[in-house]
Amino acid sequence: MSSDTPETKGQPGFAEAALFGLCPECGARTLFDGVAQFAPKCSSCGLDYSKFNVGDGPAGFLTLIIGGLIVGLALWLEVSLAPPFWVHAMLWIPLTAAAVLIGLRAAKAALLFAEYSRNARETGSQDL
Repeated sequence: MSSDTPETKGQPGFAEAALFGLCPECGARTLFDGVAQFAPKCSSCGLDYSKFNVGDGPAGFLTLIIGGLIVGLALWLEVSLAPPFWVHAMLWIPLTAAAVLIGLRAAKAALLFAEYSRNARETGSQDL
């Protein structure tokens, strides 16, 4: 059973949009133009992504969260198995890079989707 109203028909859900980089307007996979860089606009519906202010919030939170998790896991591995240093390097460096890139894409997409769905604007914006 679908709960689509005429205003939300065709729009992706929050989690789906964040995980797959979907346009919040039409649902096309056009949100990103690079690894974690937004495209200027949606090539399907023309929604201008540059009017959204995602900022550096996702990067800051991801640094703290992923860093804490990786350090905790590395300490656990060191205490329980005491592997050589190269095992830590081969394990944690790629895992950290992958987690940051995937997490940053998802967090930025989620923030943009939240701004779009709540019609958020900059303070003092003339767009009413």
